[in-house]
Amino acid sequence: MKILKSLLLAAALGAVAIASPAFAQDKGPVGIAMPTKTSERWIADGDNIVKQLQAKGYATDLQYADDDIPNQLAQIENMITKGDKVLVIAAIDGTTLADALKEAASKGIKIIAYDRLIRNSENVDYYATFDNFKVGVLQAGSLETALGLKDGKGPFNIELFGGSPDDNNAFFFYNGAMSVLQPYIDSGKLVVQSKQAGMDKVGTLRWDGSVAQARMDNLLSAFYTDKKVDAVLSPYDGLSRGIIASLQAAGYGSGDKPMPFVSGQDAEVASVKLIRDGVQYSTIYKDTRDLAKVTVTMVDSVLSGSKPEINDTKTYDNGKKVVPSYLLNPVLVTKDNWKQVLVDGGYYTEDKLK
Repeated sequence: MKILKSLLLAAALGAVAIASPAFAQDKGPVGIAMPTKTSERWIADGDNIVKQLQAKGYATDLQYADDDIPNQLAQIENMITKGDKVLVIAAIDGTTLADALKEAASKGIKIIAYDRLIRNSENVDYYATFDNFKVGVLQAGSLETALGLKDGKGPFNIELFGGSPDDNNAFFFYNGAMSVLQPYIDSGKLVVQSKQAGMDKVGTLRWDGSVAQARMDNLLSAFYTDKKVDAVLSPYDGLSRGIIASLQAAGYGSGDKPMPFVSGQDAEVASVKLIRDGVQYSTIYKDTRDLAKVTVTMVDSVLSGSKPEINDTKTYDNGKKVVPSYLLNPVLVTKDNWKQVLVDGGYYTEDKLK
């Protein structure tokens, strides 16, 4: 009898061991709502989250919304209906999801805002992102260095571009940048010939590079027929490339019209090549592998009944609550360090940047 009991116990333990991966799967699926595939960074974000969640045994439900707000809302509502246990959401418009998240909360579904804060909802449980104010500080600091403003050089002409006004991060980027640039504007060392400043004037809906290019065209024709642009604050590589295309069409980068110093963000391949070639001045590198790791750890903690690690409880007030957050550090990339940071760091291969 003792032998039989021992065999039965061993069989039961074996069954538990075999069932463990399935049990992990039972904690999912985890819904992942990404905004678009038009930016390579969001593709990397989605891939990294899925890879890391699946490595922990979770089922995943990854959806891209093609920058269409109703489409993303429908995808999230479908995830709620299907019973996804946690939703990781990089919102297209962070102000449109309150009703859907209320429904999710009623079903016990936890919400993690991913890189973009979801506003006006008390049902956002956690936020995983980078230090977005610091992103702006680094962008503007790169222009400050390039122009030699700390050394008293100037005056220089600068134009300002902001991100999409429906993306909460855009305001952090802009405010961080202006914390560096505004004193130089006030002192006359930097001159905004268009006098266009503030997100209501310089915002670029949906982070659309063609919109940025058209606006740069208009700025050049209206304010720079007898002057030259020395620098452009751009918060994202996709906008930077549109701005650069406009500048090049106006003759910048050749002859006696050097290319203005243009900032950026996301270290997209096309922009890294421009930085390497001395066309775009800088970008901000945000390692999406690390952001995915933080997010996956949050998911794992939530589903195991513990509290995720956070390092910020003051910064991100979404209009209804201060959302507990984990902030990662962004890294400035220029011609001087792109290879060390991006290639030696394993984010890109040299072949990809040829």
